[in-house]
Amino acid sequence: MAGWTAQSEAQHTYMLSLLRGAAMNKLHSIAFPQVFLLCGLLGFVSQSVAATPALNLAAISSVAGTKATATPDGVVHLTWVRKDVTVEVDGAPLDPAAGLGSWAAFLPTPHGTMVMGDTVVFQDEVDAAMDAAFAHGLEVTALHNHFFFDQPRVFFMHIGGYGDATILAASVKAVWDAIKSVRAKNPIPVGEFAGPVPQPGKLNAKALTEIIGYPVQAAGHVLKVTVGHQGRMHGIVVPPSMGLTTWAAFSGSDAAAAIDGDFIMTAADITPVLKTLRAHGIHIVALHNHMISGEPFYFFTHYWGKGSAQDLARALRAALDAEATANVR
Repeated sequence: MAGWTAQSEAQHTYMLSLLRGAAMNKLHSIAFPQVFLLCGLLGFVSQSVAATPALNLAAISSVAGTKATATPDGVVHLTWVRKDVTVEVDGAPLDPAAGLGSWAAFLPTPHGTMVMGDTVVFQDEVDAAMDAAFAHGLEVTALHNHFFFDQPRVFFMHIGGYGDATILAASVKAVWDAIKSVRAKNPIPVGEFAGPVPQPGKLNAKALTEIIGYPVQAAGHVLKVTVGHQGRMHGIVVPPSMGLTTWAAFSGSDAAAAIDGDFIMTAADITPVLKTLRAHGIHIVALHNHMISGEPFYFFTHYWGKGSAQDLARALRAALDAEATANVR
């Protein structure tokens, strides 16, 4: 929705929490005129939330192509239980109801609809699901596993967004349809990415350094590059060597190489960085946080790609540029 962003919603929620906290916990230290002003602001914000119209259940169901349900607190749910692939966990069959459900939840707000969801994806479905999410204006907010010793491997891609409820429902449907298209071509999840297998050989460190703009160092047969960031935790400066880094490792040969690594990002960086990596054919294999506090609060995406070493280096450079551009805005 134009003019309304995730940051706007966060500020709205933060304002409400501050006002409530002040009203409940700090009235003893506020003069009476301030109390009246505070109560007025709190009432205005609360009324704006209470006045939010309910979502159109039938319209969401129609656009999504599946029956939506409503909860007593006004949230509308879409669900898709993955019964199309048999999964075993720790040697035992996993009933789909025990944790193979994709869902999306829609919450009406005074400024549009918020959607959050969790999407079950097998390894060969992640690219298609993520590309569809970005193409339809959704954010990807996490990618991780829920199980150990699962066959085939199961992952969960979390999504989010703001805007018109029916447009968001159509976006969720597009993600699920992209997954279904993958399975229609190969009913059983495949065990590797398409493309040539990296071959052992020589890597041109000088050429990669020139492309990336940071020095590439040899570690045996692997070439590595590290880009540091700085942060603060518990009131102290945390240097890059504590783990606040983007890094990449190149293996194989100049003609047939692989890249894997970890990319550090703030929340504002996530979408531009992931979209750029995907546009260059790099596979996103995880998105999560490594710490539970910090200024700024950092997230990390892990990635894997195959191709010529110089093309992979260009992909990394493009992602670094996307991150820099996001930080300028």
